[in-house]
Amino acid sequence: MTKRDQRMIRPAALLLSAAWALLPLAAEAQTVTDAPPADIRVLGQRDPAGLLPDQTEPKAVSAISADFIVKQAPTLNAFQLVNLLPGATVASADPYGLSTSSSLTLRGLGQDEIGVLMEGAPQNDIGYYYAYPSQFADPGNIRQIALAQGSVDLDSPTVAGAGGLLSLTLDDPKATTQVRGDLSLGSHALRRMFVRVDTGTLGDSGVKAFLSYSHTQADNWRGPGYDLRQHVDAKLLREWGQGNRASLALSYNDANSSSYPSPTLLEWQAQGRGFNFDPRYTPGSSSYWRLYRAPFRNLYASAPVHVSLSDRLTLDTTSYLQFGYGNSPYGTQLATTGNFLGNEELTAPIALPNAVDGVATVLGNYTGDQRRLGQVVKLTRMAGIHRITAGLWFDYGIDRVTQTYTAVGPDGQPADRWGYRSRAIRTADGRLLAYENQRTITVIKSLFVADSIALTPQLTVDLGIKGINMLRSGRNYLPGPQQAVRRESNIALPRAAVRYAIDDRQQIFANITTNFRTPNEFTLYDSYIGGQVTTRGTDTLKNEYSVSQELGYRFIGSRLSASVTGFHYRFRNRQLATVVDNGGALVNSTLNAGGQSSYGVDAEIDYRPVAGLSLYASGEYLRARISDDLPVGNDLLPTRGKRAVSSPTWQFGAGSIYDDGRLFGSIAGKYVGRQYATFVNDESIPGYATLDLSIGVHLADWLDGKRTDLRLNAINVTDPHVLAGVQAVTTNARDVVGRGGTVITGNAPAYYIAGGAAVVATLSRSF
Repeated sequence: MTKRDQRMIRPAALLLSAAWALLPLAAEAQTVTDAPPADIRVLGQRDPAGLLPDQTEPKAVSAISADFIVKQAPTLNAFQLVNLLPGATVASADPYGLSTSSSLTLRGLGQDEIGVLMEGAPQNDIGYYYAYPSQFADPGNIRQIALAQGSVDLDSPTVAGAGGLLSLTLDDPKATTQVRGDLSLGSHALRRMFVRVDTGTLGDSGVKAFLSYSHTQADNWRGPGYDLRQHVDAKLLREWGQGNRASLALSYNDANSSSYPSPTLLEWQAQGRGFNFDPRYTPGSSSYWRLYRAPFRNLYASAPVHVSLSDRLTLDTTSYLQFGYGNSPYGTQLATTGNFLGNEELTAPIALPNAVDGVATVLGNYTGDQRRLGQVVKLTRMAGIHRITAGLWFDYGIDRVTQTYTAVGPDGQPADRWGYRSRAIRTADGRLLAYENQRTITVIKSLFVADSIALTPQLTVDLGIKGINMLRSGRNYLPGPQQAVRRESNIALPRAAVRYAIDDRQQIFANITTNFRTPNEFTLYDSYIGGQVTTRGTDTLKNEYSVSQELGYRFIGSRLSASVTGFHYRFRNRQLATVVDNGGALVNSTLNAGGQSSYGVDAEIDYRPVAGLSLYASGEYLRARISDDLPVGNDLLPTRGKRAVSSPTWQFGAGSIYDDGRLFGSIAGKYVGRQYATFVNDESIPGYATLDLSIGVHLADWLDGKRTDLRLNAINVTDPHVLAGVQAVTTNARDVVGRGGTVITGNAPAYYIAGGAAVVATLSRSF
């Protein structure tokens, strides 16, 4: 949950300029020998690259390229775009991917276990590891999205990667001056405009750049409300010598998004898609739709540089910055008397506008103000049969989190939708009235070393280790027994991999990888209800630790490509993040699910029978089981041997893309099996299937020869009325007798309602 802070722009520019300072030094060592090649203008792509790009990594990796992305609906986010890939389970609350209500799991591991990088820079929230795909770069600027289902790279700047790594690579600027514009209209009053300008190579500098802007607005597909998104992407690039390059990528997002309510199973069965916020404001009600709109502003910046210092030594460095501010609000009731601030009882009444009988509807704010910077530096040395890599990663983040309250007018309109502290409700003596009020600093220092040994031309062995020191320190501003908090973790993460090339088309690979994850920052802080500490912050929760193994086979042919990977995971102190209702206030919580063991098989195949046609299929079998009974209070919940939550046993995907230079299109279908929502498996949602279609025509030859495409996208055409995934897991939905005889009260999970059908028409034109 990252937010924007205007005052930090100057230090951002200073840090990013450090990466560009390498350019003149490298230019002295190696002069430009070749001019940048001119871009080839392609009106229609006659032979799609397919949905299974060639891979040589000794681990499972799947990817989609621009050839597939450009045929999809232009609003889809990165999670939705990788839905076809093996192991990926995507739950999106709206068809267009504009809402913040979405999730991605890989092999049953949630998105807070999945590292996300864009241009080498982390996109995960520093406090509790989530990433928000609606904030990422526009699809029209993405060259490739790669999905490593089992592990992150050794040099990846992330500490939450047991589930894998999602990497976005932006398109490079064009070498010639170009302008491209897209106009889209669709269901639910969708209106989208996208413009991209490429400068071409600027004089003799060798620098080229692009700048794009998009504006998207759509009504909610169910219930009242609408989404509004404005987005800017930019990239500067200079290439010189033999493979040297330096770039600066910027991505700015300004959105006001709807938050769709997540029903329990009983609410879904009773109301179905009618489970929505109220379209009109009723005094005394807290379910008015305007109280659940989430405004966010975010800036991501990344400056990757690759320099060949000699024919055997290379330097790679990535500097990054993130700024952001946003609010995830909700409606609630607040009384003028009987309030507490931390453990302090407020004796003087609070001034509440529009209070009736001492109670008023207010906007409950959940705001995050986050600033983050970091750098990864690595050297790679070729020495005989060895490719030795050594590097450092440093990351510094500040996360300011508050739960405050803002007055609501007689028409239900909040006085301030952003939840700024300066406009929030205060106590009689002027202090900020807050349920949570904390500031956390996270510092990560990491050293990694690896050696890739080419024992024979066919056999390569990789060995590596990554050491991480992670320090969280913070302050709780609420009155009470807790003020300063601190947690420090040190971990060494070894890994090994082997790859054997049977011939120029076939590969066998195997790997073993270790990962860890600290509890999210909110576990450090006390929570209060009625002046009493109800959840005590602790620094003693054990870190999650996992060991994973993969054994795989790849075939790369001219018409047929395929891969199959067997995998196994074993977890200690498996952590599951959720949101619980703590006396009427929403509280982030981490559940320790103890041990877990998972194994399964991923497979995918891509067949290109004729030029212009690619047929793709993927599948996964997953067996994920909880290894321990879960401690609840003074008893044990009987969870040993139960299926892990959000872990479908079976899922299948199938799709195709077609482009003959005149007509083009795609099909993408996905089936996801049953998902359990509680640790004791007393509640689940059934399997479901979705289908997306697209068709288009290249019009350039009929017009002036400049690229002009018209396409129609149909999203979720079968429109199944289903629940798509688990939004908040619980230990047990119904009352359960523990191992010691105690009755453990049930708590109903919450779910995502699958987005409905939508149709989008897009006209794309290059100038």
